[in-house]
Amino acid sequence: MYKVMKSFICTGCSNPVIRTGHTTVDIGGSANLEVVDKFCYLGHMLSVDGDADAAVEAIIHIGWNKFRQLVLLLTSRVISLIRRGRLYSSCVRSSMLHGSETWLVRKENEVALERAEMRMVRWMCNVQVKDTVPSKELRERLGIDDIILILQNR
Repeated sequence: MYKVMKSFICTGCSNPVIRTGHTTVDIGGSANLEVVDKFCYLGHMLSVDGDADAAVEAIIHIGWNKFRQLVLLLTSRVISLIRRGRLYSSCVRSSMLHGSETWLVRKENEVALERAEMRMVRWMCNVQVKDTVPSKELRERLGIDDIILILQNR
């Protein structure tokens, strides 16, 4: 299978493995393992650095995929904002924060998560950035908490 495929692509996150070169590790003479910079394992992106940059990038991608799957329900004017917020929290946000207990999160990671979430929240509330509605007010309309507070509690 290795000879057929040049790079492994995870079906969960659709991110290829980032290869460092042709470095391999010999384990007992029976197999050689290739050394890589990043690898998707059980839907989580693991990196050599040990930081959460790759994981946060992959998880935002997964969150946007879930959001797009539910975009007709999340933007429907027939459904109340509170119900849309509950649907968002249970489906989209839970997939974005799955496994976040193990991340070594920096401020840049928090900012990236918050920006992605606020873009989704504004889309659900049908509010544009130029409307200058505060983020706190939009979250209150949907009945959801700040994603950074939830991340810190985890």
